[in-house]
Amino acid sequence: MSPSVVIVTDSTAYLPAVPPGVTVVPLQVIVGGRPYDEGTQAGIGEWTPVTTSRPAPHRFAAAYAAAFSSGATGVVSVHLSGDLSGTAEAARLAAAEAPGPVEVVDSRSIAMGLGFPVLAAARAAEAGRTLADVVTIAATSAAHTETYFYVDTLEYLRRGGRIGAAATLVGSALAIKPILHLEGGRIVPLEKVRTAARAIARLEDLAVATAGEEPVDVAVQHLSAQGRAEASAERLSKRLRKLVRLSVVEVGAVIGVHVGPGALGITVSPSS
Repeated sequence: MSPSVVIVTDSTAYLPAVPPGVTVVPLQVIVGGRPYDEGTQAGIGEWTPVTTSRPAPHRFAAAYAAAFSSGATGVVSVHLSGDLSGTAEAARLAAAEAPGPVEVVDSRSIAMGLGFPVLAAARAAEAGRTLADVVTIAATSAAHTETYFYVDTLEYLRRGGRIGAAATLVGSALAIKPILHLEGGRIVPLEKVRTAARAIARLEDLAVATAGEEPVDVAVQHLSAQGRAEASAERLSKRLRKLVRLSVVEVGAVIGVHVGPGALGITVSPSS
């Protein structure tokens, strides 16, 4: 039997696999003025110029209408941080006109910082929990999920307006590898190290400290750095005392155009 609560998210969750009962609405990548749904376009290294865009509200409206026409009694729509994109706002506009109850949750994160709350919500919906319960579970998972990441250069984030120019200048001038953190829905500099190897080691230390002695799910995310990500995941699998699930995920174009190739991130979430 299908769950009565359907989960809707967006393509920046980068789920390793989309479970039953979850609908993914794609963001758009705009290449040379032409829009493409994320996941349908060519490699980002070939794109000039490239920007990104939230889904139009009618894309969410169609997803909500399909859910209710299939027998859903409610929809929980979980999305990337409203400080990074207007996606959650587009979802809210559509929710106001939906033929049934739709609750929008701003994860205050992105990538698996969004994906883990989506998966937690999907498990709750599959277990038959109420709409209110699923909302609470998604929001609680999001609030307790931490994402740390490293980029080879802050220039991509600066171009996209996701981080201040001053931080970019400091990092570029000193050839520093920045460690960044998603905090309160925004990307903030956390630490600065001198080499990529030290940055990755520090990311792993932060992940282990965040996990502590609690059961956790962990995702190692990357852009064009599969070997680096798999090696990091292997080390974490030996260090995390109560690791429940571990995945390696390559992010897509929407994040890719903002972080650049070589980026690596680790997300730690309480296991449910």
